[in-house]
Amino acid sequence: METRFLDELNKKVSDLIAASPAKDVEKNLRALMSSAFSRLDLVTREEFDIQQEVLRRAREKLDQMEARVAELERGKAGPQDSGDTGSDITGLRQ
Repeated sequence: METRFLDELNKKVSDLIAASPAKDVEKNLRALMSSAFSRLDLVTREEFDIQQEVLRRAREKLDQMEARVAELERGKAGPQDSGDTGSDITGLRQ
């Protein structure tokens, strides 16, 4: 009997809250915030983390390339297995 009374009371309170202006205010505020956020150029955390990893790898590659250029500029670089046949940029060495 007591459980039934509490269940009915809970249902009535829930119905009252659902029908109150507070529920409409919450719903309207959520819609307003959602609209404002959609106009901003935001990304998800997952997208941010992916781009952060891409940037990290690009920086590593840049560091490697800078070190290679510095080595070549010092004239200490040996031949590379890059497929270079000794031709100039146009490939028309004469």
